[in-house]
Amino acid sequence: MKRTLTILALTLSAAVPAMADQALATAKNCMACHAIDKKLVGPAYKDVAAKYAGQKDAAAKLAAKIIAGGGGVWGAIPMPANPQVNDAESKKLAAWVLGLK
Repeated sequence: MKRTLTILALTLSAAVPAMADQALATAKNCMACHAIDKKLVGPAYKDVAAKYAGQKDAAAKLAAKIIAGGGGVWGAIPMPANPQVNDAESKKLAAWVLGLK
């Protein structure tokens, strides 16, 4: 029983941060235009992670773009600015997106 509880606790602790960041993305209205694994108005988050994989400054770039918006990288539809997202939240969201596989 103790082993089962340990495994369950480890599984849940691994899932909670990802869900918390998805919850933040939902709360900040990011999921209105993005999905984790399919294109909506904007690119899938997994596609963003793949595009920026291995780039040292990717987290900072994405965090800035989350707040300021941008265009031309994924097509003709620009991403609007998100002033409701603060600096700490944008960094958390960028790290979450870049961690998706």
